[in-house]
Amino acid sequence: MKNTVNFLWNRFSMREALLLGFCATFIVLTKATLRMKLGISGHSMFFLMFFLLLARGIVPKTGAATLVGLLAGGISIALGLAHKGPVIILNFVLPALIIDLAGILLPNLTARYLTCILIGGIAAASKGVSGALIELFAGAPTKIVLMKAFIEGMGGVFFGLLGALPVPAIIRKLQTSRLIATSDVRSQQQPSVDESHG
Repeated sequence: MKNTVNFLWNRFSMREALLLGFCATFIVLTKATLRMKLGISGHSMFFLMFFLLLARGIVPKTGAATLVGLLAGGISIALGLAHKGPVIILNFVLPALIIDLAGILLPNLTARYLTCILIGGIAAASKGVSGALIELFAGAPTKIVLMKAFIEGMGGVFFGLLGALPVPAIIRKLQTSRLIATSDVRSQQQPSVDESHG
């Protein structure tokens, strides 16, 4: 008989919830402490994509990345890091949703370099979308908003690709060390297998 504590309608175990919570915390920490003034749009996507994809890899369940995005956005707002108001949560949630949707079609996306980098770039491009919505809500001219969204989107793609690059190697290392399951599909089918050895 197993004594497990599950969260969110038995979707995640305590171990999984803690791992996702750590990923969300690291996203906020990097946002707060590594505010690099590079003069290049989209550099924040590097750490966001890294931790969202890592979360999806270590907890291969639909909704894992979205939960991390919601937590990171909520913590940022609570700590006053969201200088554009509550709508800034879209910057965290939209790319997380894209990653989770991609995970449904490609369960092993974080284990393969090509798919991981591709999804990382696509998800990071959503920075332009969320940024555009924020500017439109603020009443900025549509033409300027679209131009800025394109620039931010392209910058986000570049840094998103870089952020996604190390994820497959880390996932494989964790699998080799038997810290996570060797197959995302098997983890989804038997979510408690690795917990019994933990």
